[in-house]
Amino acid sequence: MKNSGRTRSVAVADGLAAADGPGSADRAERRAAVLGLLGLLGGASILSACSTLPPPDRPTGGPPQDAEGGPPGRVPEDLAREAGFLALSLVDTPYRYGGNTPAGGFDCSGLIVYVYRQAAGFALPRTVAQLAQVGLPVPIDAARSGDLVLFDTSGRFTHAGIYVGDGRFVHAPSTGGTVRLDGVRARYWRPRFSGARRV
Repeated sequence: MKNSGRTRSVAVADGLAAADGPGSADRAERRAAVLGLLGLLGGASILSACSTLPPPDRPTGGPPQDAEGGPPGRVPEDLAREAGFLALSLVDTPYRYGGNTPAGGFDCSGLIVYVYRQAAGFALPRTVAQLAQVGLPVPIDAARSGDLVLFDTSGRFTHAGIYVGDGRFVHAPSTGGTVRLDGVRARYWRPRFSGARRV
């Protein structure tokens, strides 16, 4: 294999060196220069291939990860995405403390429990503190649609929503309000963010 690459390089060099015509006195010198240049380009392509290896701080052979870099969840990715779509469809549903249906309204955990039961057939616990123990932690930069996002609004793990991508989440925030779409990095939510979890 190495010889065929070398033969191709020599043929290219001969072709380029002969470009000035048969009477060129510098043909051997030009051929050597072209071979040197081709050698440098070959080395550069080998070095550029190294950039496709995993970064050194991500251990190989560690726990499996999905395409975004987070752990694989128990709920398949397509069903988690369906949960995100269903959550988006419930935006503007009235808030109701203890609510867990579209007709009766939702509180934050009631919304999550309803969405996961309907979209993925998956039963989740009812309180935010319990939801904070479900699944595996995920860095927010690796979050995918359907992941849970947790916030500390009036104590540890007191609010939760469903991440829907692009830094946004759907949640049922407060009495008198409705289910809405907000940004995880919005001025109010960013300092209160306490983690994301993959179900």
